Amino acid sequence: MSYDIVIPTAGRQSLGRLLRALAAGEGPLPQRVVVVDDRPPGAEPLRLPSDGLPVELLRGRGRGPASARNRGWRAASADWVMFLDDDVVTPSGWRRALSRDIGALAADVAASQGRIVVPLPSWRRPTDWERNVAGLEHARWATADMAYRRSALEAVGGFDQRFARAYREDADLGLRVTAAGLSIVRGERHVLHPVGPAPAGISIRLQAGNADDVLMDAIHGRGWRARAGAPQGRLRRHLAVTGAALMAGASLSARRRRVAASAAAVWLAGTAELAWTRIAPGPRTLREVSTMLWTSALLPPAAALHRLRGHVRVRRGRRPARPAAVLLDRDGTLVDDVPYNGDPELVRPRPGASDALKRLRAAGVRMAVVSNQSGIGRGLLTHEQVDAVNRRVEELLGPIGPWFVCPHDPAAGCDCRKPQPGLVLRAAERLGVDPAACALIGDIGSDVEAARAAGARGLLVPTPHTLQHEVDAAPETASTLPEAVERLLA
Repeated sequence: MSYDIVIPTAGRQSLGRLLRALAAGEGPLPQRVVVVDDRPPGAEPLRLPSDGLPVELLRGRGRGPASARNRGWRAASADWVMFLDDDVVTPSGWRRALSRDIGALAADVAASQGRIVVPLPSWRRPTDWERNVAGLEHARWATADMAYRRSALEAVGGFDQRFARAYREDADLGLRVTAAGLSIVRGERHVLHPVGPAPAGISIRLQAGNADDVLMDAIHGRGWRARAGAPQGRLRRHLAVTGAALMAGASLSARRRRVAASAAAVWLAGTAELAWTRIAPGPRTLREVSTMLWTSALLPPAAALHRLRGHVRVRRGRRPARPAAVLLDRDGTLVDDVPYNGDPELVRPRPGASDALKRLRAAGVRMAVVSNQSGIGRGLLTHEQVDAVNRRVEELLGPIGPWFVCPHDPAAGCDCRKPQPGLVLRAAERLGVDPAACALIGDIGSDVEAARAAGARGLLVPTPHTLQHEVDAAPETASTLPEAVERLLA
């Protein structure tokens, strides 16, 4: 069973340690080790030790690990894609254990999760940060060591890039995979996850995850924590403590001193309880105790603010802005789908296509066409024939904009054939807009998946040939092309 390894990185030194450990291990080598450099543009080039590993370096887009992992797995070509974080270490027998884990899995098993072992000091109690990292040992579907079938990733569109931090993007993917009727199993292999250094205020920074939890609520409903094995956390207590602090301040301003004193007492008791909860299991050194005291005072308001930010972000997402550009599929969307059509005389516009394009032109929205034309790669069509059909489309419907065509056979593993994002990304670059400001209208699931993979808005206009599961999985549908356009321009 072939596998590729994908490692997103922000340039941490631990990456070299991981690559050396992979190279020194025993067992079948991966076809490729795809390292995705997700640092901001202009960073110094990474120097990667290969030591016999087939390492390839790709540039990410600086949009976080979900985006980087999507970039990596779409560049991979093996049956299985093995995700590793750049701060883990693989033991010597990890490659052999991975091959055993995935070698005999049933077809309905989408993924195999490895165990994560966090080495903690044996000579003292662990610090708050060390205990936080140790929580990875019980995390479900953590991509620090997670192998997915490539077909499963394609079926659900990969990682949701709205999760910009290394938090909840793996749980979201696992929930979507299991909701599709596939299963995820635990393997026998394991990786080591050493505890790296962290600033004193790391616990406050981690409260940003509360915004991602709001997005999880919006996507998966209130019961997602039980399905994903995620603990409930202390959000309700944080909100109560923050509310008490606000009430104390407001009451003091209004000279309601008794109310202010009562609210301040609640705040103090809640803060003290949180601080002791974090201090008691730790080493109780002067540095650790002082850090727990001041961060415990700031944790509740930080959690509350990020929760509020998450609600604002989700609410805005439910009212999408008018797109700066609309990308359109050709066959089945603009014109009737004639398989491998190379004859301009067979071009027939879809009902309402002309009116929809006129509406977009009148609104000043930039347009482009993104179309899979595998007949070229299969030897059934020539580039010239496809160009002739495209010209006929514009003769009948008027000018649309630039055309972006994938000519490859599906087996070629290119990054442009929908559901891959290549055509969408190139169209956005040509039109001078951010992919997130684009919308793609198509008639099948791969159109919607390509939009999602690029961070664009996808809208499905089904035809009698559209599969029902594609309709069910689409985030937005419209019955006609004019209806889809009106929805985008509303």
